[in-house]
Amino acid sequence: MKKIVMAMLSLAVSAVSFAQENNYPADTKPASTNIVGQDYPRVDSQRRVYFRFRASGAQTVSVGLGNTPLTKGEDGFWTGVTKPEDPGFHYYTLKIDGVEVADPSSESFFGAGKMMSGMEIPEDGVDFYNIKNVPHGTVNSFWYFAKSTGEYRHAYIYTPPGYDQNTKQRYPVLYLQHGMGEDRRAWSTQGRANFILDNLIAEGKAKPMIIVMEDGGIAAGMGGGPRRPAGPRPQGQPGAPQGQAPRSPMGAPAGMVSFWDGFGKVMIADLIPTIDANYRTLSDREHRAIAGLSLGGTQTYGISQANLDKFSHIGIFSAPFGFPGVETGYNGLLQKPAEFAKLVKVFFVSMGSKEGPNSGRAIHEALDKAGVKNVYYEAPGTAHEFQTWRKSLYGYAQLLFQDK
Repeated sequence: MKKIVMAMLSLAVSAVSFAQENNYPADTKPASTNIVGQDYPRVDSQRRVYFRFRASGAQTVSVGLGNTPLTKGEDGFWTGVTKPEDPGFHYYTLKIDGVEVADPSSESFFGAGKMMSGMEIPEDGVDFYNIKNVPHGTVNSFWYFAKSTGEYRHAYIYTPPGYDQNTKQRYPVLYLQHGMGEDRRAWSTQGRANFILDNLIAEGKAKPMIIVMEDGGIAAGMGGGPRRPAGPRPQGQPGAPQGQAPRSPMGAPAGMVSFWDGFGKVMIADLIPTIDANYRTLSDREHRAIAGLSLGGTQTYGISQANLDKFSHIGIFSAPFGFPGVETGYNGLLQKPAEFAKLVKVFFVSMGSKEGPNSGRAIHEALDKAGVKNVYYEAPGTAHEFQTWRKSLYGYAQLLFQDK
C-alpha cells in the first residue's frame, strides 16, 4: 500500500508542477503572490503575465487571466503569456482538460465562493498598500458568540500601531464589509487594508482606528440572487431604475427577503456590542463608520439606513444596486440635505472607471442633483476589482473621524 501511495504522489508531482529555469523572459519578475521559491508566474513591465506549467499528460491547458491558452512543448511544459492586465489583484484558476484547479505555485485566496489563485500586478508609482518601514498595527483573529443566531462567529480585527502600548486610549471603529463570494479574510489579504491604514497613520493622513472585518454571509448566495415570493416579479427589482418601488432595509423591494439580509441583525445585535465590550472603542455613533465593496456596499446601504443612530460615516464602493433613491432613502432624509448632513459626516461613493455608471457615478449625480453632500471618487483605469476598492479605502479612511 505504501508503495502504491508513493507512486501516486510521484505521478501527481510529475504531471502537474511548475519548473524553475534559468532563462527567464526578459524584463520579468516572479509575481509577489507566488508561494516561496516559485519563479513562475512572472510579470513584465507591460503587466503581461508569463506562465510555465508542467502537465505532460494534458491535452489542453489555459489560464483564467483573459482565458489565455497555453502551448505544450516537447518537454511537457505548457507556456504562454497574457495580454497586459489591469494593475492590482486578480483571481484566477488553471483549466486542465476542462477541469478548473488552483495554481499550486500561487498563494490561495477565497473568492467567487471558492479557493482560487491570485495574481498581483504592480501599478507604476502606486505603493500606498505595500508594506513599508513604518509602525504596524495587528490583525487579530476574533471568535465570539452571537446570541441572535445561537452560533459562534469569526471576525478579523485590525488594531492600529500603539494599541497594545497605549492602554488608556480609545479608538473609533470602521466596520468594513467584503463583496459577494468573499468573506472576512478579503480586506486584509486581497485588499491589504491593514497596510493601507498603517501607511496613512504613519503619514498623519488618517486617524488611528480599529477596523472590524466580519463575514457578511454572502458567499453561499453566489449566483442565487435575491429570494422572492412566488408570483409576478415585483416592480423595482434590485438593479432596476431607482425609485420605482419601496425598498426593504437591505435594498430589496418591499416584501422581499434577500440572502444577505441576515447580517444586518447580527451586526447591530451582536457584533457591535461585542466589539465595544472587548476592545477600547469610542462607542458613540460619531466615532463609528461603515463601508463595503460591491454587495457589501449594498449591505452598507441597508444597515446604515435602518440604523442611522449607529453610524455617522458611510462608504459605498462599487455597489451597482441597493441605493434606495433620493425620494425614499434614509427615511426621507435625502430630501432634507441639511438634516442629512448633520447626521452623516461623510457619505462616500466610489467606482472604477471601467464599471457601469450605476456602480457609483449615477448615484453620485442623483445625490448632487438633490443637493445631498457626498464625496465621489472614480478610480482611473480599473473595473470591479480590488485595485478600485483599495483606492476607495485609501480615500475614505482619510476622511473618517476628522474634527473639522
